[in-house]
Amino acid sequence: MSSLEVVVAQSPAKLEGPESRFEWLAQSLSLDVMQGVDLLLLPELFLTGYNIGKNVVAWSERRDGYYAKQIAGLCEKHDIAIHYGYSERDSGNPNEPKEADFYNSAHCISRNGERLGGHRKLLLPPGFEGDHFSGGNSFETFTLNGFKIGTLICYDAEFPENFRHLALQGVDLMLVPTALSSSWGVVAHNVIPTRAFENGVFVCYANQSGNEHGLEYLGASCIVGPDGTELQRAGVGSEFLRATLTQAQVTTAQQRLPYLQDMRLLSEVIVKKTD
Repeated sequence: MSSLEVVVAQSPAKLEGPESRFEWLAQSLSLDVMQGVDLLLLPELFLTGYNIGKNVVAWSERRDGYYAKQIAGLCEKHDIAIHYGYSERDSGNPNEPKEADFYNSAHCISRNGERLGGHRKLLLPPGFEGDHFSGGNSFETFTLNGFKIGTLICYDAEFPENFRHLALQGVDLMLVPTALSSSWGVVAHNVIPTRAFENGVFVCYANQSGNEHGLEYLGASCIVGPDGTELQRAGVGSEFLRATLTQAQVTTAQQRLPYLQDMRLLSEVIVKKTD
């Protein structure tokens, strides 16, 4: 069966603006840990930063914008697929923003510089995100090295329904870019491994590190196996996690505990009772 070499980047929050973040990414791709990697996962709103106020709109771009093209160039140069978070401007003039035009998004660019797929964050916590973004309204998957991959952004992953929906579509790996503060350790340490276990899928969870304009990030990025076992776990600082994922591990986990198969049967029972 297929295998996938992945790296989860826990990037430093102190990077200010898209250019400095792009430069950090370009330099990081030359590190030894990146050699021979198939997929690099970066955090939520990596390209802009998260706790940056109105700059999340000023630094937004279309999915095929300037930095998307620059990152595509890095993918081709280093023969790697890169999945990163960014502030997506769907239409309109960024100097005259309309709320419906902006999304907290993430997408993956292939080693050939082509967009593989992405996600607009579905559920927005009250406050900063709700004030600047509109929620997405769909799920999207893509394939890399034979792995079917889905994306959920931060708060999306805290709803078991979202994970289960994608798992029932045959997803092997869930990518979760996040901007999780130090107040929510239960999510990174308990919720995320549980989501992997109860669906029999790999989960890669990428957070920022350090302090960003008064917001202290938890760090604690992780790579979790389909049996709920932590394969890699970051501390509080900037760090890179690397692991080899195989589809055989997904098959073994889902055969051992057939939650997805039984969920389909349960759904049929629920429908019959409702009728």
